[in-house]
Amino acid sequence: MESSDTNGVAPGAPGLPARWTSSAKSGVGTALTKASRVWFTLSHGILNEVYYPRIDMACTRDLGLIVTGTDGYFFEEKRDADHVVATLREGVPAYVLTNTARDGAVRIEKSVLVDPDHDAVLQDIRFVPLRGSLADYHVHALLAPHLVNAGMGNSAWVGDYKGVPMLFAQGRDGTSLALACDKPWRCLSVGYVGASDGWRQLQDGGRLDPALRAAPDGNVAMAGEVALEGDGGFLLSLAFGMKPEEAGYRALASLQRGFEPARAAYVAGWRHWQDSLIPLGPPSPPDGLSPYRVSTAVLATHRPHSFRGPAVASLSIPWGFEKGDEDLGGYHLVWPRDLVETAGGFLAAGAVEDAESILAYLVAIQEEDGHWPQNAWLDGTAYWPGLQMDECAFPILLADALRREGAIDAAGLASIATMIERAAGFIVRNGPVTGEDRWEEDPGYSTFTLAVEVAALLAAGDLLAALGKGDAARLVREVADCWNEQIERWTFVTDTEIARKFGVSGYYVRIAPPDTADAASPLAGFVPIKNRPPGEDSRPAAAVVSPDALALVRFGLRAADDPRMVDTVKVIDGLLKVELPQGPLWYRYTGDGYGEKADGSPFDGTGIGRAWPLFAGERAHYEIAAGRLDAAQRLLATFEASAAPGGLLPEQSWDQPDIPERELVFGRPAGSAMPLVWAHAEHIKLLRSLRDGAVFDMPPQGVERYQKARTGSPLRIWRFNAKLGVIPAGKTLRLQLDAPARVHWSLDGWLDTRDSDTAPAPFGLHVLDLPTAAAAAGSRIVFTFWWPQAERWEGADFAVAIVAP
Repeated sequence: MESSDTNGVAPGAPGLPARWTSSAKSGVGTALTKASRVWFTLSHGILNEVYYPRIDMACTRDLGLIVTGTDGYFFEEKRDADHVVATLREGVPAYVLTNTARDGAVRIEKSVLVDPDHDAVLQDIRFVPLRGSLADYHVHALLAPHLVNAGMGNSAWVGDYKGVPMLFAQGRDGTSLALACDKPWRCLSVGYVGASDGWRQLQDGGRLDPALRAAPDGNVAMAGEVALEGDGGFLLSLAFGMKPEEAGYRALASLQRGFEPARAAYVAGWRHWQDSLIPLGPPSPPDGLSPYRVSTAVLATHRPHSFRGPAVASLSIPWGFEKGDEDLGGYHLVWPRDLVETAGGFLAAGAVEDAESILAYLVAIQEEDGHWPQNAWLDGTAYWPGLQMDECAFPILLADALRREGAIDAAGLASIATMIERAAGFIVRNGPVTGEDRWEEDPGYSTFTLAVEVAALLAAGDLLAALGKGDAARLVREVADCWNEQIERWTFVTDTEIARKFGVSGYYVRIAPPDTADAASPLAGFVPIKNRPPGEDSRPAAAVVSPDALALVRFGLRAADDPRMVDTVKVIDGLLKVELPQGPLWYRYTGDGYGEKADGSPFDGTGIGRAWPLFAGERAHYEIAAGRLDAAQRLLATFEASAAPGGLLPEQSWDQPDIPERELVFGRPAGSAMPLVWAHAEHIKLLRSLRDGAVFDMPPQGVERYQKARTGSPLRIWRFNAKLGVIPAGKTLRLQLDAPARVHWSLDGWLDTRDSDTAPAPFGLHVLDLPTAAAAAGSRIVFTFWWPQAERWEGADFAVAIVAP
C-alpha cells in the first residue's frame, strides 16, 4: 500500500466501484418514535444498510468487526464465523447476535437497536476470547459509508466532537455520519475501498495506519481499533445528521445516555404497539420466535416517521453485493400494490389506524388523472415509469375494506370521494388491458389484474352509491359486468397440448397479448418472457400459466370449485409446483427468468425464476375459499418454515442442490429481497383467515353479483384505446368517448344511415349505445364521428362484426 501524502490523505482515490451488500437480512429494526429517524438491517452477524433520515435513503453498506492477533491471526466476523440471531424480546426488533469463530478462537456477542431519542444505532458488544486472553487480540470496527443511496462521492476523515475522537463521513448533499465508542480508540484510520481501506491495511500490514486521516470524494471506508479492557465490552454509537457536527453530537449524546436506558425505551415502545394488536396464531414456544409477531414488526419497521402512511417494499437490495450506485432504489421504494397488501396485513392484525394512514397517503400521492405511479419515493415522486392497472384499483379496495370495517363513516367517505372518482374513472377509461402485470413485465389481459380491476369497480359502485352518485355507480358496475363476462374469452384456453397432458378441459393463462382480443383465437399470440436470454424470451400465451389465476377466487369473481378453476389448479401444480424441505412452493409463471442463474450466480438481467414462499399463502387462501382448512393449515406451516432463522420471509427460496460457496441451500432463502413486506402481510392475513374460517380480504361484491346472482352483461364497449372488431349477437355496442360526438352509423353497409348524439356520462365521458342487440350474426355495424367542438369529421370509418355467441 502506498503511503499517505503529507496532509494525511489516503492513497488510491477514488477506490473500487461501490457495491451494496447481501439482501439476506437476518433482522430489521427501528424505534417507534419520531425522535429517531434511523432504520437498520442485519446480515451475516453484522450491521448492514442503515437508513437516514428517511426509510428510502440508505447511508451505509456495513459495519462489522475484524480481529487480529499474534502469529498473523485474522478473523472477520461476517465471513469467518457461525452466526446466531435472537431478539431481545418477542415482537421487538432489537437483536442479540452471537458470532463464533469457526476456528474456535473467539466469540463476539452484541445487542443491536436504535436509540429512541437520537438518530443513532447502538451496538452493545462483548468480545470473548475462547483461546488465550484479551491481550492476545486486537479488535477493529470497519465501517463503509454509502450516504444517501450512493457509495461514490463520500468523504471520510478522523476527527473529534468536543474533544471526543470519532470517525466521520459526509455525502455530496451534506448528510453526515459519525462513529463513536465508549472505550478509547487505540487507532483511527480512513481510506479508499480496495486500495487503502482498513481491511486492506490489516490484511497487508497487520495494523491500522494512523497517518491516513482523510479520504475525500470516493468510495471510502473507516476503521478504528478499540482499546479493550475488563470483560471485553464496549458500546458503539453510529449516528447521523445533516452536517458532521450534528452527527457527532448525536453519537456522543447516545453514548452518554447509555445502552440500558435506550433498550428500556425501545422495548417499551414496541411492546405497547404489539399489545394493541389482535392475538393471532398459536402461542410461541418458550425462547422461540412468534412468526406472527415477527411479521407485524416487519410491517411496522418498514414505515417512515416523517411521512404518515407509506411503507417501503423491503429494506434490502436484491443481489446487492452485485449492485452499485446505478441501483438507487433497490426495494426501499413505495409500490402502491405492496402498500395496499401491507394495509391488509395491518387490518388483519387489528391495527386499523395504521391501515387508515396508508389510505390517507395513497389519496395524497394519487396523480391528477386518477392513477398511481408504478413505484415512488416517499414524497410521491415516480421512480419507474410503468402503468399497472391493478395498482390503480387496489386503493379503492382498501377504502371499501376500511368502510366495511367501520373505520370510514359518511364524513370520511366524503373526504376521499375525489380519489374514488378519479381512480374509478381512470380504470373505466384505460382498462382492462394493463401496461404491466403485477410482476412488472408484460402488457395484456392479466388474470390477476382483471380480478383486481373488476372487484375494485364493484367496490367503487358501492362507495359511489353511498356518496349519492347513482349514475357513476351504475356505470362502473356496467363496465365491471362487461369485463367480468369476457374474462374466459380473454384468458381461458381449451384443447391445448397442456390441457391434454393433464387431462383437463382447459385452464386460465397468465396473460394474453393486448392486441389479440378480436382474433379468431385470442390466445394464439406470443407473450414476452422477460429476464431470459435471446431465443428463450417469448412463448405462446397458451403455454404460460401462473398462480395469478387464483386471484379470480381471492377477489370473489369465481368460486373455488368452479370446474375451470379446479382444472387450472391441476395445471398450475403440474407445471409450477416444487417440493422443498419445508413443503410445496410455486414459481411465478412458466419460464420465469427473475432469479439466480443455473450456477447460482446473481441475477443480472437474465436468470431463472425461483420458488416464492408468498404463493404458499396465496394458495392457502384458495384452499380456505374451497373449505379445506386443514390444507391451508399445512401451507401455513410451509410458509413459516420458509423463513430465515431470524423469522424473516424471503422473496424467493433456492430450489436446487446446495451451492455452499454462494450460500445457496436447498429450500432456504435465495439472493433476492429479504424480508419481503408483502409476504409478511400475506402471512398475517392467512393467520386471520384461518382464525375466521374465511378469506379475510375477499371483497363481498363479486361473490354476491357473479357467484350468487349470476349477473351478466348486455354490453360490449368500444373505445379509441380499446377498439372492438367483433361482438356477440345479442349484445349492445356501447361507444365510450372522451368528448361529445355525433355518430354517423349504419347496419347495412351505408345503404341506410342514421345520426345519433352521444350523451354525457360520469367521469367526463360521452356514451352512445348502438342498437346491435337485435342484429343477426353475420351482419356488421359501421360508424364514424362528427366532433362538434372541433367542427370536423373523424376522417375514418370503423366496423364491428356481429358474430355468433
